[in-house]
Amino acid sequence: MSVQEQTEPHGWRVFHGTGSAPATPPDMPQPPPWRRFRGGPPRPVPPADPEAARRRLGSGDISPRLREEDVDIINAALLLRRPLLITGPPGVGKSALAYLVSRELGLGRVLEWNIVSRTELRDGLYAHDAMGRAQAIAAWRAALRRGAAAHSDEAEEAHTPNTGINTAVDSNPRQHPPVIGDFITLGPLGTALLPYDRPRVLLVDELDKSDIDLPNDLLHVLENGSYGVPELVRDAAETARVQTDDPGSIAEIRDGRVECREFPVVVITSNGEREFPAAFRRRCLPLEMRTPTRDQLLAMVEGHLGIRPQGTEDLVDEFVQRVQAGGTHSLDQLLNAVQMTTAGGFQAHDDGRTLVEMLLRDLAKGR
Repeated sequence: MSVQEQTEPHGWRVFHGTGSAPATPPDMPQPPPWRRFRGGPPRPVPPADPEAARRRLGSGDISPRLREEDVDIINAALLLRRPLLITGPPGVGKSALAYLVSRELGLGRVLEWNIVSRTELRDGLYAHDAMGRAQAIAAWRAALRRGAAAHSDEAEEAHTPNTGINTAVDSNPRQHPPVIGDFITLGPLGTALLPYDRPRVLLVDELDKSDIDLPNDLLHVLENGSYGVPELVRDAAETARVQTDDPGSIAEIRDGRVECREFPVVVITSNGEREFPAAFRRRCLPLEMRTPTRDQLLAMVEGHLGIRPQGTEDLVDEFVQRVQAGGTHSLDQLLNAVQMTTAGGFQAHDDGRTLVEMLLRDLAKGR
């Protein structure tokens, strides 16, 4: 970043909230000395997943405008290499923000870690198929025994008359045993911490639904940008090739440890169902997303549908009134209502009004 850019208003920003994919991905700001990591060798970031981005952001070019203070917080997280902890009611676009950042900065496919009450830290780091490995080793040993028996029979034939019958050997006794790396798959968090030459975007969705210990368990990994795979540490081989969370992608791990090169852009979402420990919050930058305004909702509908169908304004106004009345509503409900009521032949009045009421129902009432 040049001195001139630093002195210009907002010249320090690399993310502007436009939602537009760049022709050339911008350079990321240099991290502070205490957030530099030495992982290697560098790996290229895989390409984006356009279909996943389309589902989250819509197919149009219109994206909701973030508040200026929101854009500043996001850029501060990018500069300081700290996770974003995004709170707000359901359906306001918390998880979509990860895709917005990835698309605008050209950071490739977003890695998603969806949290449930049973989720543990290891689920995000890696999975070891111990049962599959045990079965593969058993099959390998059985093949060795069959090969040894076949060679024994061949040795006996060498001392008996030729009967014209060939003894078949159904396996090679010198085949290598199954390697442990074939049975390890890195999770979204474990993949994000590989030594990429540009940061990956990791979405940790609905962390407030986790077990009470998970936020604390995350502290060490988020602070150090590294982790170990005990199964590989105990293995005799110095390197192992394992599968990653990216389809068809393989990573090489040395000495059973992974360390990032560029700390990932970590977007953690919460619906506010619980408080997080102070030590965890200290390592994150908080961002509270509010219910979109009328203009933002219209832009979102147009972005997802590609057009603004007739009657959209009336539905958006009704949606805003329901939210202002204290109801709990999601953007998905509005999109469903617009899609349904603007479909050919559907009548939104009389009997059709019942369906509209169902689509726009208050989610806080449980039905």
